[in-house]
Amino acid sequence: MPSITQSTAPCHVPADAAEEVLLGVDTHKDVHAAAIVTVLGTDLDSRSFPTTAEGYRQLVAWARSFGVLRRAGVECTGSYGAALARHLRAEGIEVTEVNQPDKAVRRRRGKTDVIDAEAAARAVLSGRATATAKANDGPVEMLRLFKLAKRSAIKSRAQAINQLKSILVSADVDLRESLAGLSNPRLFRRCAELAILQVTGPAGAARHVLRLLARRIQHLTAEIDDLNERIAAAVEASTPGLLDVRGVGPDSAAALLISAGDNPERLDSEASFAALSGTSPVKASSGKTQRRRLNRGGDRQANAALYRIVLSRLRWDERSQNYLRRRLTEGKTRREIIRCLKRYVAREIYRLIASTRSAANESA
Repeated sequence: MPSITQSTAPCHVPADAAEEVLLGVDTHKDVHAAAIVTVLGTDLDSRSFPTTAEGYRQLVAWARSFGVLRRAGVECTGSYGAALARHLRAEGIEVTEVNQPDKAVRRRRGKTDVIDAEAAARAVLSGRATATAKANDGPVEMLRLFKLAKRSAIKSRAQAINQLKSILVSADVDLRESLAGLSNPRLFRRCAELAILQVTGPAGAARHVLRLLARRIQHLTAEIDDLNERIAAAVEASTPGLLDVRGVGPDSAAALLISAGDNPERLDSEASFAALSGTSPVKASSGKTQRRRLNRGGDRQANAALYRIVLSRLRWDERSQNYLRRRLTEGKTRREIIRCLKRYVAREIYRLIASTRSAANESA
């Protein structure tokens, strides 16, 4: 990996030192391609920088040599560009998330890293890209990592349980009968305690594998329990009181907070949060037909969390039950009512998140 920057385009005449410039970055695993344009849309220069701490410092110093740098458009701020986005924010630069250029543009202009970097800067300049990049440097990022590990552990445990039970189906009849009728916890405990004197023949191999799988299941269960505690603690640290909202559990709260990010102030209204979670209806009118359709976009994990909360409230919350009965008499379907309730829950959750963050900023 080279430690120096590499020029990828002819260097242009620098802008005036007092002129504002915009930075665009096309991110990759090992190298980031960067481009500088003026607020009038003039290309100044483009270079590639290694994805190292020194490379990030060089990138910012190079960009600032052309003028005043306040804004940057960065692709993939949730993956390859995450570390760079953190560095730019620490330097006081506003980072905007930029989607990849559409296929029509690429057909006309072709595809290179420099072209993509310039397109990122122009997307910010034109206003096509307006979404502030999600921060990932606080308790919400902790939640994301805990949820990632828990999802993997749950999947592995389910696989191990299925394998254990499939082995029992064809196991030796004496072993199968000794384990018949046991609940899952007792079955796993008994299998983990199986004595293995010598692995000989299929029967001995079956006992050995059953013990290995049972111990794996016990280990993964302990891992999941630990992650559940950590997720609940991180939710409380991020947004105190969220778990007290009716129908909101640690997993649903975590999904909604992850969607909002560590900087929920980037969402300028509860309508923005509703659109982010896919609960805002989308206009679909043409001519004399005026209608709205279901929003199938947004964060589907957050949307699923809102759905779980609504189902819980419809079962246990009298106010939600009354709302359901009233709207049914008005001719609404149950599915339409659930969509309305999801929108109301999104508003309630956003207001709690926003008020918590506002109070934290004032205390700071």
